[in-house]
Amino acid sequence: MKLAARQSRLGTESAFEILARAKALAAQGKSIVNLGIGSPDFRTPENIVEAGRKALADGAHFYTPAKGIPELREAVAEDCWTRRAAKVDPADVMIVPGGKPTMYFAISMFGEEGAEILYPNPGFPIYESLIRYTGATPVPIELREASGFSFNPDEVLSKITPRTRLIIVNTPANPTGGVIRKPEMDRLVAGLEQHPHIAILSDEIYSRMLYDGEQHVSLYSYESIRERVIILDGWSKTFSMTGWRLGYGVWPKSLIDMAERLQINSNSCPSAPVQWAGLEALRGPQVAVERMMSAFDARRRLIVDGLNKLPGFSCVLPKGAFYAFPNITKTGFKSKELETKLLHEAGVAILSGTAFGALGEGFLRFSYAASGDDIKEALRRVTNCLATAGVK
Repeated sequence: MKLAARQSRLGTESAFEILARAKALAAQGKSIVNLGIGSPDFRTPENIVEAGRKALADGAHFYTPAKGIPELREAVAEDCWTRRAAKVDPADVMIVPGGKPTMYFAISMFGEEGAEILYPNPGFPIYESLIRYTGATPVPIELREASGFSFNPDEVLSKITPRTRLIIVNTPANPTGGVIRKPEMDRLVAGLEQHPHIAILSDEIYSRMLYDGEQHVSLYSYESIRERVIILDGWSKTFSMTGWRLGYGVWPKSLIDMAERLQINSNSCPSAPVQWAGLEALRGPQVAVERMMSAFDARRRLIVDGLNKLPGFSCVLPKGAFYAFPNITKTGFKSKELETKLLHEAGVAILSGTAFGALGEGFLRFSYAASGDDIKEALRRVTNCLATAGVK
């Protein structure tokens, strides 16, 4: 069988590859501490689970409208007003199975041969994968350790050409935990006002995961560019619902019909009972979210303190999400080399910085969406592994 040439351009997400390798080693009897996957270790809050159960018991067994049930789209619009101070028409909201469909739909709309798409690097690997898949040219926005893994707006704007169709912004960011603050956003938006042909995908999946008083700045809150902004958000991280597969996009009116058509062509509609669970997540008590964030904050400090004590490691304190992204250049190891060594010799699953783009060389990603005990054990094992390797 002869596959389409574009299939060879499709990348992957290494977190799932590492998860599979870690599970295979565990099945062989090896003790593995997994800090590789970005999935909270908390159970989904019980009120959300109960809403899903009730929906099933009440007969939510059938197709819903392609864009999702009206009640959930209205709740998303309300949440956008509360957290982004921006009015959203529920008709412009589309509920999707997870965060990636919004990403896929947006990149598919604008990516083709001859087009350019700007994306963060190091950044979520599916951005670059999908850009290449469409035939467009990926243009990296470099995120630097010295700036807390934010970007230089002037540098970003300098990369825009007549071929630029879409720019992707992710804050708080995976894999770095970096947060883009208002002064940088203001400068970026001022520049984008001069380029009305460019659409913007604002990946805000970690928008409620912030520390040290940081405030989320959404590109959707800027009225001058709002008609070109696509919001990507969802329930996976905030509510510990990664396996439920529930996300949403807020689309410009000029694009929502095309987004709906892509949904119909790919997955018809989101799961009916899961949407009712998502409604409870947004409108129900938020105490469990606050508790999870408090725990993540404690784990953040635990892991960063521990990483900074490791020989050859240095780690800035992340301001968002639940990832630490230490610099390991002084260990003498390449990122992928140390990833493999730690998995097979220390039984610690983490990710090479290069899993998030070429500019991730010299870094590793540690997820602290794991228990404090697991973090302490992982740090102990890494310490011993580095000592055995002679790293000082």
